[in-house]
Amino acid sequence: MIILQKQSKTRSDLVKVYILHGWTYNLGKWDPFIKILTKNNLNPVLLKIPGLTEKIDKPWTIDDYADWLAKEVGEEQKINIIGHSNGGRIAMNFAIKNPDKIRRLILIDSAGIYHNDITITLKRTVFKIIAKAGKRILDNPSAKKLLYKVIGEDDYERADKTMKKTMISLIESDKNLTPDRIRNKTLIIWGEKDKITPLSDGKILEKLIDNSKLLIVNSARHSPQFTHPRETASLILKEI
Repeated sequence: MIILQKQSKTRSDLVKVYILHGWTYNLGKWDPFIKILTKNNLNPVLLKIPGLTEKIDKPWTIDDYADWLAKEVGEEQKINIIGHSNGGRIAMNFAIKNPDKIRRLILIDSAGIYHNDITITLKRTVFKIIAKAGKRILDNPSAKKLLYKVIGEDDYERADKTMKKTMISLIESDKNLTPDRIRNKTLIIWGEKDKITPLSDGKILEKLIDNSKLLIVNSARHSPQFTHPRETASLILKEI
């Protein structure tokens, strides 16, 4: 249970935690969770992710995102990072490239585990066809909506052309992600009923990352920090 404390320290004295959100264009849902962290003497910094909550003018690769994060944290050392979903993918790649920069790595229902089953392969194929054919195939709005519903990717449907290419690039980059190279102390938090990045992915990450532990939020799905903010925050507070 979280014991809410009065914020007696100045902001500069609080423990800073960088937060990398997932594939979203609106940060409003983060407010309750961030307020809990703030009331418990943390200084959460919710970064705006290029292409999602910040504009970009060309498709980005996972290396672009890791380099961007390095610029955001600057000369700071031993930082705490929370990465949710796609934010977790970015955080892991950053940790591999910059192991000395991180004190605690916290992954919440993280993306990054490459799946090569037939369903995922089919989705990737459809993504690539759409990205190449574009308007020529999707002139019919009803057909477009139905196609995206069939492949189950609402995020892809809402993305502009640049971010469609970025999404494909990031998914493909998971082939080369090597979580076993992460040496930082890592807390893995997962929603028990996550259907987007299944709990099995969290278990894989726990096995691959030395000095890591997996904690499950019962009944939660892909975003326990939204549906179970106090429980999720409590797990993080105990770690930090």
